[in-house]
Amino acid sequence: MGHMAGKDIYRRLGEKIDNLTVKSPWNEALHKVLKELYSEPEADLVVQMPYQLSSVDRIASIAGVEQVRLQSSLTAMAEKGLVLDLYHEGQYYFMPSPLMVGIFEFTMMRTGYNYSPKAAAELFHAYLSGSDDFYRANACDGQQMALTRAIPYLEAVAPEDVVEILPYEKVEAIVENHDQYAIGTCACRHEKQHSGQKTCVTPLDTCTSFGYAADYLIRHHMAAQVSREQVLENLMRCKKLGLMFCADNVRKNITFICCCCSCCCNMLQGINKFGYTGFIKTSSFIAVVAAEKCTGCGRCTSACPVNGINLVAAGGEDMPAPVPAQAASSSAGCLVPEHMFKKKSLRMVGERTIARVDKTICLGCGVCATQCARGALQLLKRQPIVLPPETTFERNILACLEKGTLQNYLFDNPGAVTHQVMRGVLGGILKLSPVKKTLVGDLFRSVFINTLTTGVKLSGRGWITEL
Repeated sequence: MGHMAGKDIYRRLGEKIDNLTVKSPWNEALHKVLKELYSEPEADLVVQMPYQLSSVDRIASIAGVEQVRLQSSLTAMAEKGLVLDLYHEGQYYFMPSPLMVGIFEFTMMRTGYNYSPKAAAELFHAYLSGSDDFYRANACDGQQMALTRAIPYLEAVAPEDVVEILPYEKVEAIVENHDQYAIGTCACRHEKQHSGQKTCVTPLDTCTSFGYAADYLIRHHMAAQVSREQVLENLMRCKKLGLMFCADNVRKNITFICCCCSCCCNMLQGINKFGYTGFIKTSSFIAVVAAEKCTGCGRCTSACPVNGINLVAAGGEDMPAPVPAQAASSSAGCLVPEHMFKKKSLRMVGERTIARVDKTICLGCGVCATQCARGALQLLKRQPIVLPPETTFERNILACLEKGTLQNYLFDNPGAVTHQVMRGVLGGILKLSPVKKTLVGDLFRSVFINTLTTGVKLSGRGWITEL
């Protein structure tokens, strides 16, 4: 290990991370992030690691490193969130961390381990907020496999549609389905705090994780183990603060629920600042206004985390928003102070206004409905139905297919000549638009996933398909 050191190893590391499940395009800001977080030997090791979860002995044989020394290096890197480690049937399996959900979150959730959160925050802020490179790479081509999806507030759903809510869209059902829980620091708010960008008073300790994700965070001192009751109390507190719930974009084994404010969340920034509306997947619901109940007070426009509601004149023309939603949401824990509502009303005296939902932007989170004193907003079933991937394995396969990196998932040994050849051949084929569209289309998608799942199970790693 170390034979690549000094030969632009960080550029090679950037290429490796960019070829994982989330695209992370190279620029000078990313170079600085990687140089801050990885030593040259650590960067060299990640470059040589397989793309998929692998045992220490497999990584040792591929990287040519003695197992005891390799185990020590991998354990230290897992403590910093630079590699993932999952425990299965008596041993740990390791893989490189993607930038998100991964390097960014785990770095900004860390406690201790001799690092400067301020330095890391400033570097991440430069990469994630300084340009749209990251968001464009992951959402500009109409990609459907978002990392996260909105979870609706149950009380915001219209009574006739409550029976349509499935378990993976109910916060309480998600919590109930697990037996290990953790609450940690919100990486986005922590980053904004240390980079001097946090303007709200929303608390940091809101990030909720479950199952094997909670286990990872607890073991590596990135979150505290908590009870089921504490998780429910935290989510209730976040709901009172008007925060939006985002969950893992899968139906089974959901690993986290984020409690997001529009002024800090980097996922929401992809929509609000850079305009990539598909960066977060919608829920199966959409906000609808009952015009006869709406008084045009503006609470919903200020509460919407994606600025997806406008006030319009009764005749249908847009009214200028007296208080920008982003400025209002940053005033006090992302809730809008009462005096701002009064200013809105005074400025619109004599004007008959109502709220209008932009259906191309609405995520179906229901935050707006909880702020409406008149009950003029409700969530109704969205058509066509939004159906997340079943498992993380399925989501990753489809995400890699969309981003042109599936060949790395299937032929994951970076050093094997045969794998290099197959990655090149398959990568070229998958870049053909008709091939990609066919494989992700409704007709072939399930067959394609089932075929890959069978292949992984035959290789003896079937447990990965259940994640």
